[in-house]
Amino acid sequence: MTARSTSALFDVAGKVAVVTGGSRGIGLMIARGLLEAGAEVVISSRKADAVEGAVAELAPLGPVTGIAADVSTEDGVAALAAAVAAKYDRVDLLINNAGATWGAPIDDFPASGWDKVLGTNVQGVFALTSALLPQLRAAASPSDPARVINIGSVDGLRVPMMENYSYSASKAAVHMLTRHLAKRLASEQITVNAIAPGPFESKMTAFMLASPEGREAVASTVPLARIGDDADIVGTVLFLSSRAGAYLTGAIIPLDGGIVGLA
Repeated sequence: MTARSTSALFDVAGKVAVVTGGSRGIGLMIARGLLEAGAEVVISSRKADAVEGAVAELAPLGPVTGIAADVSTEDGVAALAAAVAAKYDRVDLLINNAGATWGAPIDDFPASGWDKVLGTNVQGVFALTSALLPQLRAAASPSDPARVINIGSVDGLRVPMMENYSYSASKAAVHMLTRHLAKRLASEQITVNAIAPGPFESKMTAFMLASPEGREAVASTVPLARIGDDADIVGTVLFLSSRAGAYLTGAIIPLDGGIVGLA
């Protein structure tokens, strides 16, 4: 391949991307990276003020729209899908990143800790993917499929040390849902893959990474001895979103510094 064609392998310029949970953490990293790469981005999150703040931060980088929506509810999914459809006839990239977690000892783990987490992490992924199928189908072609990227977790691939029962179970479910959707949608030229991150900066990990000692302790559990950063997640998303990743579907990519593979 020529240098010019090689550089085009990771090109996402002009693509329309929807990123749920895009106002902070990994979602914000992904939204920023896609904008810098020339995509148009819609971010969503439950809290309107968080969405507005993220849009103000991201707007200098490119065309970005913010929509406040709770993907754990039917009404939230319907509102988000309708708002996207009102602006775009097609969606090239759907990044299902919105997530919730809950931790409690097994003797005290409440039913609400299951309902909230599975509603957001599993049902929300399925419902929004289904709701945006008309736009994904409009973007799909054999040479450039539409892409769905689900954000799973290393905790869905191994037994975590923390008592986050519903979270780890939900992320394992996301990984299987990814494979199931991939098989169903492959004939429609829509790929579905998942990224299973290890430790990254986010609200969920803030309590572990708040101090230098805590950060060092977390990094010591990673074979590559560091926390994941924005280049790690953005690079993986660009691969999956571009021509470089067009022949990959049903994959669960552990983006974890070797935690699972080298355990």
